[in-house]
Amino acid sequence: MAEGKGRVCVTGGTGFLGSWIIKSLLENGYTVNTTVRADPEKKRDLSFLTNLPGASEKLKFFIADLAEPESFNPAIEGCVGIFHTAASVDFEEKEPEEIVTKRSIDGALGILKACKNSKTVKRVIYTSSASAVYCQDIEKAKDVMDESYWSDIDILRNHKPFGWAYSISKTQAEKAVLEYGQQNGLDIVTIIPTIIVGAFICPKLPTSVYGVLPYLFGNTDHSPISRFHMVHVDDVARAHIFLLEHPNPKGRYNCSPFVATVEEVVDIVSSKHPEFQIPKSKLLGGPKGLELPHLTSKKLTDAGFEFKHSIEEMFEDAIQSCKEKGLF
Repeated sequence: MAEGKGRVCVTGGTGFLGSWIIKSLLENGYTVNTTVRADPEKKRDLSFLTNLPGASEKLKFFIADLAEPESFNPAIEGCVGIFHTAASVDFEEKEPEEIVTKRSIDGALGILKACKNSKTVKRVIYTSSASAVYCQDIEKAKDVMDESYWSDIDILRNHKPFGWAYSISKTQAEKAVLEYGQQNGLDIVTIIPTIIVGAFICPKLPTSVYGVLPYLFGNTDHSPISRFHMVHVDDVARAHIFLLEHPNPKGRYNCSPFVATVEEVVDIVSSKHPEFQIPKSKLLGGPKGLELPHLTSKKLTDAGFEFKHSIEEMFEDAIQSCKEKGLF
């Protein structure tokens, strides 16, 4: 698939990752369709996307919703590649897990059917999540996990850890997506990022940035996680495009170059930003938090992908974006 050619579609284009993928695609010369939810009162400001270089000529918006999969048909028509980043995120569990999961699966499969019917789509890149991999029985869990691991649905339902419903929906949806591709001859690749940090062009503070750096916003509670596994948003976006253009990618790809403890993250941020006066003793006090397993990216790098950003860059870019948007 030649770089700089073709029309592609990005679902969930107003999100943290989706918007950065759009930015990267435009920079690489692609023409982009993106989907947004209906905004009948026209209160949503999309200038962060419409002001991107090349957007006036090469970016087109379509109204679509996962609850109505057929609404994605117009956005997919004529595209050679699809990036499905849209997802139902409900960490507060306002809806029953079954409803969230069904919407995620039905929405994804509806999009895939539109891709198959289009006769133009060559490949679909589905954005999964590390939560579809590392939720395991303690006896089966490994410190390092490759793409052969899947989160255990029964354990998630029985123990209900934070974000359990989201984890189930992402696990079940990714399995359904891959199965559909195998059964219908549709070229589908899934990418599995861990916690995404870095610069952002979307107006809202990304949940993942806040989750890793809550103390910069006044939340000094002891962290429930003692070790983070992270990736720069630009590397995730580049990995999506890399897998679209790769001659023969297969199955799932972990995307996670960084592992750091809470203490290491605090040290990195404090060394460059002493003005934040981070209460290290309070953050690290109390019981040891959850140590999430590392998702090795060997399959992705063996395919030829190179991570470009350092861990220091990742935090610095996130902090600069927050400053530019007046978030602290």
